[in-house]
Amino acid sequence: MAIDVKSRAVATRTLKIALAGQPNVGKSTVFNMLTGLNQHVGNWPGKTVEMKAGGLEHHGVSIDVVDLPGTYSLTASSPEEIVAREYILTEEPDVVMVVINAASLERNLYLVAELLALSCPLVIGLNMMDVAAREGYAIRPRDLSEAIGVPVVPMTAARGEGVHDLLDEAIQVARSGGVQDAHRPEIREDHRAILVQVQGLIDGFVPGRYPADWVALKLLEGDQEITALMHGRLPVPSWEGLQSVLRAHEDAIVAVASGRYAWISQVAQRAMTRPRAGHVTITQRIDDYATHPFWGLIVLALVMGVIFGLTYAVGGPLQGWIESAMMMPLSEWLAQALAGTPGWIGGLIIEGVMGGVGTMLTFLPILALFFAGMGFLEDVGYMARAAYVMDRFMHGIGLHGKSFMPLFLGFGCNVPAIMGARILDSPRDRILTIMLAPLVPCAARLAVLTVLAQAFFPENALAVTWGLTALPLIVLAVAGLIARGVFLRDAQSAFIMELPLYHLPSWRTIGLTVWQRTVAFLKKAGTVILAVSIVIWALVSYPGDTIESSFLAMLGRLIEPIGRLMGMGWRPMVAILSSFVAKENAVATLGVLYGVGEHAGGLSALMGTEFSPASALAFLVVEMLFIPCVSTLAVIRQETGTWKWVWVNVAFLGLLAFMGGVVAYHLASLWL
Repeated sequence: MAIDVKSRAVATRTLKIALAGQPNVGKSTVFNMLTGLNQHVGNWPGKTVEMKAGGLEHHGVSIDVVDLPGTYSLTASSPEEIVAREYILTEEPDVVMVVINAASLERNLYLVAELLALSCPLVIGLNMMDVAAREGYAIRPRDLSEAIGVPVVPMTAARGEGVHDLLDEAIQVARSGGVQDAHRPEIREDHRAILVQVQGLIDGFVPGRYPADWVALKLLEGDQEITALMHGRLPVPSWEGLQSVLRAHEDAIVAVASGRYAWISQVAQRAMTRPRAGHVTITQRIDDYATHPFWGLIVLALVMGVIFGLTYAVGGPLQGWIESAMMMPLSEWLAQALAGTPGWIGGLIIEGVMGGVGTMLTFLPILALFFAGMGFLEDVGYMARAAYVMDRFMHGIGLHGKSFMPLFLGFGCNVPAIMGARILDSPRDRILTIMLAPLVPCAARLAVLTVLAQAFFPENALAVTWGLTALPLIVLAVAGLIARGVFLRDAQSAFIMELPLYHLPSWRTIGLTVWQRTVAFLKKAGTVILAVSIVIWALVSYPGDTIESSFLAMLGRLIEPIGRLMGMGWRPMVAILSSFVAKENAVATLGVLYGVGEHAGGLSALMGTEFSPASALAFLVVEMLFIPCVSTLAVIRQETGTWKWVWVNVAFLGLLAFMGGVVAYHLASLWL
C-alpha cells in the first residue's frame, strides 16, 4: 500500500530528475530528445557554470529535467564538479539519470561510483551500444545492473533508441520511493578503520543535507570545499583531532581511489567482454591520420575548408539575399511611410534602427551554418582531434586548441567568431579568445584595405595588403604570449582532453543547438546592437545636417592632435571613428569629407595633397588594428555578460591602433 501511495504522489506532482554524466557520453542528446524546445539555460547561483532545464509530460506525469554539467568526477577540482554534486545534495532530485558510454565503460563507472556514495536514487543509461559493438565490446546490461544494484537501460540515443525506456525506469524508481539496494564501492581495507575514526570525529556536526560517510570520504580525499565546510562547523578540539588523523594518513586519497577502481574492475569483469587482442578499431584507423603531427594538419585543413567553404558559399548569398530582398525593400517602404514625418524620425528608424537591426539579421545565415558545422564536428567526435592537432601552436600563445575554430571564422566576420567561442569549455579560454578575436582581419576590414592600398600605393598594393593583413595576426600572437606570461600565469593548466570514439551525430541535438544559439543572439545581441546603433546615429546626425558639423566631427577635431602625430588632420580621424559603426564607413567617409567619391580612382587624388606615403600607411595600420565595429562590441557584451570586457577591448585596441599608427608613420618617414 505504501508504494501505491507514493505512486499516486508521483502522478500528482512534478517529478524532478537530474541528468548526469561525463563529457562526450551523449547526455545532451538525451536531454534534447526528452525536452525538445521546452528548455531554458541558467547559471547556478554564484557560479558561471550553465545548467539547462526543461519540462515534459510522460504517461501523465509532469517532469522537470535538469541537465547537470558534464564532469568526470565529483571532487571539488572545478566549478562544474561542485555544481553537479551540490545540485544533487541540496535540491534532492527524485532520481538521478546517469548516462554512461558503453564503449568506455570502465572510465565512466568512476562517476557512477561517486554518485553511489551520495546515496541518491540512480538509474543508468548505457548509451552508445552501437559504438561499443563496432569497437568490439560486448556489454551485458542485465549483468551490469545486478553487479551495481541499480537499473541499467541500454540505449543508442543518437537514433532515439532506449531514451524513453530510461525515462520509464526513472519514473518507476521514483514511484518506489527511491529505495535501492546498491552495491557501493568501499575504501581499501587497510583504511576502513581510519574512515570510521573520521566519521566519529565529525558525527553531529555534518549539515543535514550531506551524508556523513560521504563527508568523511571527501575529508580523506582532501576535498577543499568539504574541508573548509567542516573547519567552520567543528569545535577546535575536534578540528585539531581531525587534522592530526588526516596528517597521519595523507595516503588516504589513494586508498579511496583504489577502492573505487577495485569495484570498477569487478563490475566490468562481470558485465563486459573486451575486444580480442590485436583488434584495430575504426577510431584507431581514422586517428592514425586525424591526430598525426603532419597528416592531422592536412585533415584539419580539409575539414575546415569544407566547413567554412559551406558557411560562406551558402551563408554569403543568403546574407546578400536578406539584405537585398528584405532589408532594402523594408527600408524603402519605411522611407515612403515616414515621408510626412519629421526628418529625425525617418533617420532614427531607417538609419539607426534598421541600420543596426538589419546588420544583425544579415549575420544569421553565417551564424547558423557555423554553429551547425561546429555542432556536427563536436557530435561525431572530431572537434577534440582538431583541438589536439592545433593545441601546440595555440597553447603557445595562451589559447586553447579549440580557439583556432572561432578565430579562423573571424576572417569572415568577427561577430560569429566571438559567438563561436562558446565551443570552449573554460571561461578563461572563452574570455581570452573573445578579447583577441577582433584582431583577426574580417572581410569588411580586408575590403577597406584592398581599396585604400590600391588608392594610396598603386605600385606596391599587393605587398602592402599582405603585410597589413599579417600585422594584426602577429599582434594577436604577441598579445596572447603577454597574457599567458603576465596576466594569466597562474591560470595556465596542462592540456588534457579526452578523444571520444567516433559515432553518428544526433541531428536533433545539432538542430536544437543551432536554434537555441540563434534565438539567444536575436534576443540579447539585438537589444544591445539596437541601442548602440541609435547612439552612433545620433553622434553622426547631430547637431548639424552634415557629418562635418556633427558631434562625431567635433570629436574628430578634439583628437586631431593625436592625428598630427601620424601626419593626419581631423578628417582622416573622423573616417577612422566612423568605421566604428561599420568598417566600410572609413572609405565612404573619406570620399564624403574630401568630395572625391568612394572608389580607388578618386581616392588616389588624395596622395600628395592630404596624405603622404607615411601618413597613408599609418592610416591603414590604425584601420587594421582599430576598435571593432559596434556589432562586434555588442556581441562581446552579450557573450561575456558584462560591459567590463567591452571597455577593456575598446581601450586595448584603441591604444594599440594609435600607437601602431604613430610608430608606422615615423618609421615610414625614414624610408618612404
